[in-house]
Amino acid sequence: MIKQIFLLIVRFIVGGLFIFSGLIKVNDPIGTSIKFEEYFDVFSYDIAPFFASLKAISLPLAVFLVVVEVVLGVMLIINYRPKFTTWALAVIIVFFTFLTFYSAYFNKVTDCGCFGDAIKLTPWESFFKDVFLVVLIAILLIFNNSLKPNNGFPAMLVSVFSLVISTGLAIYAIQNLPFLDFRAFKEGTDIPAAMQPSANLEYSYVMDHNGERVVMDTYPTGDEYEFVEMTIKNPEALPKISDFAIWNSQGDFTEEMLTGNKVLIMVSNISKINESNMDKIGELVRGFKNTEVEVVFVSASSEEEAQAILALYGWEIDYFLADATVVKTIVRSNPGLMVLENGKVKGKWHHNNTPKVSDVEKLFNNNMINS
Repeated sequence: MIKQIFLLIVRFIVGGLFIFSGLIKVNDPIGTSIKFEEYFDVFSYDIAPFFASLKAISLPLAVFLVVVEVVLGVMLIINYRPKFTTWALAVIIVFFTFLTFYSAYFNKVTDCGCFGDAIKLTPWESFFKDVFLVVLIAILLIFNNSLKPNNGFPAMLVSVFSLVISTGLAIYAIQNLPFLDFRAFKEGTDIPAAMQPSANLEYSYVMDHNGERVVMDTYPTGDEYEFVEMTIKNPEALPKISDFAIWNSQGDFTEEMLTGNKVLIMVSNISKINESNMDKIGELVRGFKNTEVEVVFVSASSEEEAQAILALYGWEIDYFLADATVVKTIVRSNPGLMVLENGKVKGKWHHNNTPKVSDVEKLFNNNMINS
């Protein structure tokens, strides 16, 4: 009896963590695919060049992984096909443990994305979390014969239902935007404020003094101290946004982009842009011409490519450049749209949900948009 209760607790812990992790990533499968691309880039340099070719299928792989996490978690909790489920979870957790160890030990990918953008873990925290799960799953494997299968039709129906629902949610999130936005540029964020520390940053200085390591709160002035490293004492006060920058060949326009009413057409890669809704975006461009709302084109491609696509669609608007990672972080759509009012994020859209001019006008507080 005690053993069964213990195994039940273990099943619920492991299954619950896999369901939670999977649902967080089902919410944003594109974010998981971006993380896969980071790993494939690293592995292509460190292990074998063929990993680079896997970037082309990173999104299907991401959807498969996040759905499998949810389904296996559900199957473990309801004890459906326990032998298959525990072995499948064992394979997945060994794979995850390898990734997190590789990230932590070699300091290659500093965020494994285990819980998406909802909960940030350091590489070593992610690794030890996986080691904890390895131990629990090993227990389930050892006592696999003690897990009484629940292989009836209701259990199968629940498993299939979890498969259908999680797959549907993942596809919907890809074709729209994540249901919940855990990123730094979510709606309501005041970007200029988020680019500033929330408190005065405090540092400690590691120095070498006569062969001994000492830690000091102020930088010493004596020549007998040799600097080793500087560490921040209150990292929670660091700016939430540190990489937002907009520029072109004429200079930096970050500050200008964070003033006034702006509609940013954001493109992470012009060569892979989805052009199915460009006519709707064009209506925004034309609708806000000669108004107090400025529509601009921001891409992570070259200026020549930006000029070419603006000429193709006849959009007489300014173009700017930004980092591809930042653009992908801001909006999970290529192209996507972000509306700013003095740097505050008023709205974001997937190109499939491109708003009308009247919908964007309602977002601004000043109501002084002139036709």
